[in-house]
Amino acid sequence: MLKEGLKYTSRLVVDDAHTAAMMGSGDMAVLATPAMLALMENAAMLAVADHLPKGATTVGGHIASSHLKPSAVGAEVSATAELTKVEGRKLHFKVVAHEGETLIGEGTHLRFVVDRQKFLSNL
Repeated sequence: MLKEGLKYTSRLVVDDAHTAAMMGSGDMAVLATPAMLALMENAAMLAVADHLPKGATTVGGHIASSHLKPSAVGAEVSATAELTKVEGRKLHFKVVAHEGETLIGEGTHLRFVVDRQKFLSNL
C-alpha cells in the first residue's frame, strides 16, 4: 500500500559518463544536472516499487530541482526521495541530493502509477 513517508536513497560514484561534458549539458567534467535528476527519479521509483499492485510501475511526470554545488569525478553522491502526498495515481515526492553531508540539490518530483502493459501498448 502506498502511504506518505515511504523513502529511498540511491547512490552513485560520479564517473566520466555522468559528467556535463559527456552528457552534453555543459562542458566541464563535473556531475551533470541531468545525472543528478536521474538519480533523484531513481530514488523515487524505488521508494514505492515494492508497494505497487502487480503489473504496475511508476513513470516520471515532472521534476523541479536546484543544483547548488558541483561534484567531481570520483565523488559519491546520493539522492533521497520521500513520498509526501498520494492523490490516486499521482505521487508527490520531496527529493534531495548530497555529496557527503553537503546538500547539492533539492526539489520536488511527480510520478504516476501506471499499468506497465497498458502504458507500453500506447507507444
